[in-house]
Amino acid sequence: MNYWLMKSEPDDFSIDDLQMCEQQTVAWQGIRNYQARNYIRDQIALGDLVLFYHSSCKVPAIVGLANISSQPQIDVSAFDDRSAYFDMKSDATAPRWWQVHIQFMAKFSNPVSLKQLKADPLLQDMVLVAKGTRLSVQPVTQEQYQHIMKLTNVD
Repeated sequence: MNYWLMKSEPDDFSIDDLQMCEQQTVAWQGIRNYQARNYIRDQIALGDLVLFYHSSCKVPAIVGLANISSQPQIDVSAFDDRSAYFDMKSDATAPRWWQVHIQFMAKFSNPVSLKQLKADPLLQDMVLVAKGTRLSVQPVTQEQYQHIMKLTNVD
């Protein structure tokens, strides 16, 4: 099993939105960064766990938990000219962009703020706290995941 952190701006899509979705599942699409795409296409697997992170807000934080509920698949939003994620250079015969579905598992009553993450000596190697890292999909080590779960007071 692998562990991931996925970022979303809560004004666009929040942990509450995920919880309210039908079957509490949503296609995680619109990723338009090649490194994040490669994680989705090549490394993310069914059943992996996801730390759901609210970014670009007053208090950026890890706010919940989800799991990967589908195999990686072609991101169909790239071919929809009405979508904000439309990519006119995408070719259905050689897809450029990929997606997975994520399913809600929990909303944390004790979110872990970016400030907490940066101050924690056990999380200094976390991709999220590295300078210049803006990936919306990023790996988390098992040790980092377990430590963060302790910080949320979730067993």
